[in-house]
Amino acid sequence: MSVRAETAYEDLVVPKFTKTRDLSVQVHAFLRHLIIDEVLKPGSTLNQANLARKLAVSRIPMREAFRMLQQEGLIDVQKDQRATIRSLSASELDNLYGTRIVLESLAVRVTAGRLTDAEVQQGRRLLEEMNEALTRADVDTWVEAHRLFHATCTARAEDPLSQLIQSLSERTERYVRFAQAAHPDAFSMAQAEHEAILDALISGEREKAGELMGEHLSHTASRVLPDLDENSEGTTFHEAQRMAARS
Repeated sequence: MSVRAETAYEDLVVPKFTKTRDLSVQVHAFLRHLIIDEVLKPGSTLNQANLARKLAVSRIPMREAFRMLQQEGLIDVQKDQRATIRSLSASELDNLYGTRIVLESLAVRVTAGRLTDAEVQQGRRLLEEMNEALTRADVDTWVEAHRLFHATCTARAEDPLSQLIQSLSERTERYVRFAQAAHPDAFSMAQAEHEAILDALISGEREKAGELMGEHLSHTASRVLPDLDENSEGTTFHEAQRMAARS
């Protein structure tokens, strides 16, 4: 195991997990938070047995938590029950955002003109929460409000579309947080984009809502991509944006 991972284990403040059937979900959420916040660093090696002992849980919930983290693209698991925390990748960013643009642009078209009054109020409240979080530089609150806002904007999408969008949203969270840290000034522009998307949804402008969502997601990807690989062209998400604009 790497020195970085060992040091992180020693310093971990471990919560007291509830001994219920959702123990694997609790362990997954705890490890996911550590990975997203880079308490456990990219490239570090995780060992199921050592972590299970540290967290005082059995191998079964730990193995299931590893499976969920792997599904989210946060770790690569080897046959010896060790795992490596994945680094941010220009290729992954390109493909994740390309897929997200296509699906989320479709979902806002389905939702446009069909938000309930309560959902409209929720969207506006979340915009206020994001704006207030930005002024406080409260990234965690902003990210959570941002996730809920996008879920509100795609509220009429049903399974499997809604599940796919949720999965993509979870997998792109690390890139959103990276963008927040590397380009904090850009998020005032994102606030204006969010407001325009919500306005288009309320007024039932399907084509406009889809195009605005595609542009919004593409802007995030465009900011982060050069930081990860200055030679990457972002072929997939740029093409997805053009599709969203033409449809």
